[in-house]
Amino acid sequence: MADTTRILVDADACPVKDEIYRVGARYGLKTVIVANSWMNIPQSPLIERVVVPEGPDVADDWIAEQVTASDIVITSDIPLAVRCLARKGTVLRPNGEEIDERSVGMVSAMRDLMQGLRETGAVTTYNPSFGKNDRSRFLSALDTLIVRLRRKAALAQSLPTSSETIHRPFPGDVP
Repeated sequence: MADTTRILVDADACPVKDEIYRVGARYGLKTVIVANSWMNIPQSPLIERVVVPEGPDVADDWIAEQVTASDIVITSDIPLAVRCLARKGTVLRPNGEEIDERSVGMVSAMRDLMQGLRETGAVTTYNPSFGKNDRSRFLSALDTLIVRLRRKAALAQSLPTSSETIHRPFPGDVP
């Protein structure tokens, strides 16, 4: 079975790139690092660097246009996550939290609330520090997502298409 799952990484501020490289290599997945500046990546035929022009949301636009239902997108960017979900992609934050159709509303609302609080000066910090537990949770979640997508793909390949479905006559059917 040819594996079409890719890992698309919103790489500019991603703290788990090394972990993504390791997991991608273990599963033999193409990993696409998207950023608006050149960054050093390991030499591997499985890792591709995409440098997009400078500008707001240019990397996000590229990822949102490329993502498919079999891809995993790694990002902390909530608007990008919403766009990827609309194209049926799977979204994972660097802290290991999956954003899906059930959670995207709450995540978006929390983002908007925190942005409003920061603008008023009520909250002055942006994000908590990224620690070992976050890294471990991310690795576990990424592994789980890959296994889930592979099972889903294998199941889809094993189901007959409508043209392959065998028609068995029921009693009373007219030939």
